Amino acid sequence: MDEKRDRLKESGRQLAVSWALCAVCLLGHVSHIFVTKASWTHVFHSVGFHLSLSLFTLLGPGRQLIHDGVKSLFKGAPNMNTLVGLGALSSFAVSSLAALLPKLGWKAFFEEPIMLIAFVLLGRNLEQRAKIKAASDMTGLLSVLPTKARLVVNGDAKDLSSIVEVPCSSLTVGDQIVVLPGDRVPADGTVRAGRSAIDESSFTGEPLPVTKLPGSQVSAGSINLNGTLTIEVKRPGGETAMGDIVRLVEEAQSREAPVQRLADKVSGHFTYGVMAISAATFMFWSMFGTRILPAALNQGNPVSLALQLSCSVLVVACPCALGLATPTAVLVGTSLGATRGLLLRGGNVLEKFSMVNSVVFDKTGTLTIGRPVVTKVVSLGGMEITGSQLKPNAMWSEVEVLKLAAGVESNTIHPVGKAIVEAARAASCTNVKVTDGTFIEEPGSGAVATIENKVVSVGTLDWIRRYYTHSLLCIKYHSLHGVCENPFQEVEDIKNQSVVYVGVDNTLAGLIYFEDQIRDDARHVVESLSSQGINVYMLSGDRKKTAEYVASLVGIPKEKVLSGVKPHEKKKFISELQKDQNIVAMVGDGINDAAALAESHVGVAMGEGVGAASDVSSIVLMGNRLSQVLDALELSRLTMKTVKQNLWWAFAYNILEFYCQQPGPY
Repeated sequence: MDEKRDRLKESGRQLAVSWALCAVCLLGHVSHIFVTKASWTHVFHSVGFHLSLSLFTLLGPGRQLIHDGVKSLFKGAPNMNTLVGLGALSSFAVSSLAALLPKLGWKAFFEEPIMLIAFVLLGRNLEQRAKIKAASDMTGLLSVLPTKARLVVNGDAKDLSSIVEVPCSSLTVGDQIVVLPGDRVPADGTVRAGRSAIDESSFTGEPLPVTKLPGSQVSAGSINLNGTLTIEVKRPGGETAMGDIVRLVEEAQSREAPVQRLADKVSGHFTYGVMAISAATFMFWSMFGTRILPAALNQGNPVSLALQLSCSVLVVACPCALGLATPTAVLVGTSLGATRGLLLRGGNVLEKFSMVNSVVFDKTGTLTIGRPVVTKVVSLGGMEITGSQLKPNAMWSEVEVLKLAAGVESNTIHPVGKAIVEAARAASCTNVKVTDGTFIEEPGSGAVATIENKVVSVGTLDWIRRYYTHSLLCIKYHSLHGVCENPFQEVEDIKNQSVVYVGVDNTLAGLIYFEDQIRDDARHVVESLSSQGINVYMLSGDRKKTAEYVASLVGIPKEKVLSGVKPHEKKKFISELQKDQNIVAMVGDGINDAAALAESHVGVAMGEGVGAASDVSSIVLMGNRLSQVLDALELSRLTMKTVKQNLWWAFAYNILEFYCQQPGPY
């Protein structure tokens, strides 16, 4: 990134010099307008002065551009720079001959190379700025890492005086650090003490927090939700899993995509055609032209006329129209995209996206909304815990179960708790308050509190069992069909859903189950892409069972689903697709998608995703609607259709100019 910024600064200096020369040249042409008798003003009108300006332009700001064009020509791959170089050098050569040999009667136009180089450098500078804006400098990725860590210096994490705050960069392998609730983990390591729920969704794609116990591994950047952990550092600084993702992204961004700009493709063939026409013009007018049209030779000889006309062909072939054909259409396309909630970074993204034949979706946060949502509350009317059995005790309705659970969970920051509170609010449940000093939370298990003189617990079935008795309680449910170890086993077997149990006093009152809900437009988008002949895949760090269930809901075949994948495996999958000549777009929203987004030809980030995903993406769906993928695809195809039309009109314009340069009998 630093190298790109240095090149931009150099480009800015060249641009400033070229436009300064352009301004001086313009001043020379309009200086006669100013009323002054100063003798030195005639200098601005002199041919020698304009020759000097033109020569300085070619040797100064235009040198690199012309060198690249000539070099590309000799390599057999002429580009836009080749046409610019031919036009600038030809105009300078013809003007120099006119200045050195006044008897030829030619008109000098030294302003042509000066203004041509100035406008071309302006376009290139704007293009470089757009590329730097599109590229990521990893600030979004690195922003999720804390800058400070709580280091245990005397070996006792319980003694607050032994904990000091230090920069994360100073951590070394073997250090003991303390991570408080709400903090991000500063380094990869192993839990040595404590218990907590950790939000790893940005790394794994799993929307639900993971319980961490002593011996569990944690990654830098993950969020500690509700418990204090003592962690032994295993991979500090740039050696963390986050550092691995940064390196994967930088590696992907350092490789240019094998998609050449359409304007350069046209310019390559056009350059050869221009050179051929120029040579043919010289041969025709030096041998036969003046015999066929003698009136064309006003003065001089046939060779001088042929040279002038052949150079004129090169001058009028300067790719002004060709150079403007693509950026004009791209400017309109990106502006239209902005009005539709699409942030398009760089003009070439429209070209690439129009050719996409494979789209890869992340699951969590892309095909799904990325957070748990309560889908149903189940109540058996209350199951009283007595001895070793559950006995019906019909007293709790679904609304009451949800209301009491929300009262407990309003004191937590756990995503499941937030989902329960939101569901209670949506169901217009009355607010209930927890009795002061009664709230207890055990990370990874559940929470309990006293509400309206009732002891309400919310969590796992083991948590309910453990809290209500200190004896070896075996919860069984007697039904007409026999004995069931878990009265809600049928609900727990649902593929994409998780459950929490709600206990009230000595009663198992009910159960709340939830899921990471599918986006409303997910199936429509997948079906629309498939109907256009585009292959659709899904990647997920989630379990195979869950991933395939979600894929079945949105219409993606299970053979095109890859589950349980790490960030580097997502990147590898994209690379393998590209080897089969596929133009691949990746749609994601999290840090774990960053490397794959950067590796793909077109990275598409959801608008509510983390900054890291947006930073490395070519397209950001600001409306956070998956259907905007279809809008972007339609816009890119329409823009490229317009680009092609513009290029052909520009090509026809230049051909017409060739004809106009030929002298007639007038």
